[in-house]
Amino acid sequence: MGGVAMSPLPATVPVLLSTAIGTALCAASANALNQIQEVPFDAQMTRTRMRPLVRKAISPVHATTFALATGAAGPVILWTMVNPTTALLGAANIVLYAGVYTWLKRTSIWNTWVGAIVGGLPPLMGWTACGGHLFPSPAHPIEPFLPSFLSTTSVVDPSLIDNPLAPLALFMFLFSWQFPHFNSLSYFVRGSYAQGGYKMLSVLSPSKNALVSLRHSLLQIPICSILVPLSGLTTWAFAITSLIPNMVCVQAAWLFWKYGGEQRARLVFQHSLWYLPVLLGLMMFHKQGMDWMSWMGLRRDSIEEEGHV
Repeated sequence: MGGVAMSPLPATVPVLLSTAIGTALCAASANALNQIQEVPFDAQMTRTRMRPLVRKAISPVHATTFALATGAAGPVILWTMVNPTTALLGAANIVLYAGVYTWLKRTSIWNTWVGAIVGGLPPLMGWTACGGHLFPSPAHPIEPFLPSFLSTTSVVDPSLIDNPLAPLALFMFLFSWQFPHFNSLSYFVRGSYAQGGYKMLSVLSPSKNALVSLRHSLLQIPICSILVPLSGLTTWAFAITSLIPNMVCVQAAWLFWKYGGEQRARLVFQHSLWYLPVLLGLMMFHKQGMDWMSWMGLRRDSIEEEGHV
């Protein structure tokens, strides 16, 4: 729901609930379809041998029925209760994950990049659920939000945040986060991936796997310190406060690339777990146009104060 939280546009409770339910159903369908296809391979891997289909706790027929039902219900709820764009994004996620990603896992290392696209789409669904736009148009052109010392205006118009830079920033942030997160995880379970016959970079080239993790850890710095505030999602203060967690993660990723080893891979993975909520929390704290003091009732706005004069 990060896209909803960061959107400058209002959203009703029914839309929020429908977005959450529809997105959850799409995710459930994609995961079920993935596991249906991978039963023979999951049975070979220690970490996946206890999945319900492998243990025969549920039948393939029941799993397929569930996958098809949730795969139909999710986009339908999103189409009827939210909007067609959000529904199409939800359906695209099912196809990408259960189709392209699942197939590529056994044929090409590019499966990780497709998986990162899948992980980057949910924020876009939240953004479009509020009525936000993904592509530039005459009504919604690209509007960069420059730092105050470079800007000719002192007043920020929140409606201008609904421009393609904002969803692009959200997508890139989630897309790049997944590489240090997954590449480190795949490193210390690479034995299972090799056992299952999966084409993972951590299996085929551990050094390149660590390099990709480092590359995207470094990429998060310009994403957070330039693209996110430039898009108008946050104030430029986020460019500064985000540097500390980013540098912590870059250091861990650099050590993983330089020296390798499971201990350093686990450190990168552990950092990725706290990194996402911390950075999203910082985005909310620095959200453009958000006055937290007034929101918490600790400061009255000028109009209210004038009324008491």
